[in-house]
Amino acid sequence: MNGKEILMTVDVLAREKNVPREVVFGALELALAAATKKLFNEEDVDIRVAVDRDSGEYDAFRRWVVVPDEAGLQEPGHQIILSDAKEDDPEVEVDDFIEEQLPEHEEALGRRFAQDTKQVILQKIRDAEREQLLQEFLARGDQIVNGTIKRMDKGDMIIEIGKVEARLPRGDMIPKENLRVGDRVRAFVAKIDRQARGPQVIVSRTAPDFVKKLFELEVPEIEQGLLQIKSAARDPGVRAKIAVWTNDRRIDPIGTCVGMRGSRVQAVTNELAGERVDIVLWSDDPAQFVIGALAPANVSSIVVDEDKHAMDVVVDEDNLAIAIGRSGQNVRLASELTGWQINIMTAEESHQKQEGEQSSIRTTFVEKLDVDEEIANILIGEGFSSLDEIAYVPVSELLEIDALDEETVEELRTRARNALLTEAIAREERLEKVEPAMLELEGMDKDLAAKLAGGNIQTRDDLGELAVDELVELTGIDEERAKTLIMGARAHWFA
Repeated sequence: MNGKEILMTVDVLAREKNVPREVVFGALELALAAATKKLFNEEDVDIRVAVDRDSGEYDAFRRWVVVPDEAGLQEPGHQIILSDAKEDDPEVEVDDFIEEQLPEHEEALGRRFAQDTKQVILQKIRDAEREQLLQEFLARGDQIVNGTIKRMDKGDMIIEIGKVEARLPRGDMIPKENLRVGDRVRAFVAKIDRQARGPQVIVSRTAPDFVKKLFELEVPEIEQGLLQIKSAARDPGVRAKIAVWTNDRRIDPIGTCVGMRGSRVQAVTNELAGERVDIVLWSDDPAQFVIGALAPANVSSIVVDEDKHAMDVVVDEDNLAIAIGRSGQNVRLASELTGWQINIMTAEESHQKQEGEQSSIRTTFVEKLDVDEEIANILIGEGFSSLDEIAYVPVSELLEIDALDEETVEELRTRARNALLTEAIAREERLEKVEPAMLELEGMDKDLAAKLAGGNIQTRDDLGELAVDELVELTGIDEERAKTLIMGARAHWFA
């Protein structure tokens, strides 16, 4: 193609495809560079082509990126060390390019050159068209979309939303929902996947945010800012929970979301294939929030563990099944809604757990502080549960205990600090035996590594050979963290 033909081709394609001329020029330069690269036997040649926007004439350049001398040439086909590059251009720096213009070579490109070039240009233009449509879609800011199911693709549904196609993955469909090609469907925009070869808009009908957005459509008070949905949790197609809140005392947040004769919540339920929605009053008091989230179960008492971000919730025997729900559904959704780990138990189980914890603390105090059980029980009764608390709480708090005088308090504090120092030294000694790579595992910290080392688990191989239940029993961590650690420890086996 000569210059005039190139300009004519660019103008025609820009008009036909409704894309800027610069997009076509860019695609043309990439196509020419790819064709020129085929003239070289080396695989890693870097070619740049520049097309004159006025004349249509083009020049091709082979280029090398400048790398530090000490790095050496890892890819000689398109790298040059800094000292050699400075011989041609004294002002060149690392990461700059050195270019060499290539002679005209159109005839050498072969008869397929024009066809290959056109295919590359058309592909780049199609990519530009998709990007333009995607940008127009994103500019609308839609979070819930309505579309028609156009076809099925490997179990996923392709939904036509105006000029854009969206993908509804099989895992984001509501279970047992009977949707067919041609049906109108509503979904939540979960993400934009720019790397996808097909539809780049990924939608979901199972995301918790879908429920929140549906209520925003049904409840004007939410759009007006008078009411907020703080969180949502779902078992898609079966049950959902949302937490609502308002600072306007004139508004009943739950009643507002339910609507007259349940009209608003029923509209959401119908959209979700009959999914039951529990509406819970949000509270900034975590315990109160959890009590509401577990409804309709009645809670007898709650013990909050801030460190583990967990709550032991005590219910009577009659409410136990309701609190847990079918297959643990109620407590699981309540946990997801509140963000707290919720442990449901009866009064007897709670008492047994407290007894077990107190027994462990009592043993620690007796051994580490060298006191009898009577003193240990007094400390436990006053709410002390660790050596750190005894060592570093204000003296005045310990002196408030009637059974302790000033001399005894000072002695207890001294013994507690000495015990902590001894533990710290032993911990550091155990850590010295731990393989450094162990500390880099996801989910690992120094305290856990020291505890493992105390059980002769000092390397990734030692850890990788454990079963999940063994690691949980040894350390007391949760199963999810144990799985992550064990898989991380085994990763180097398959590298």
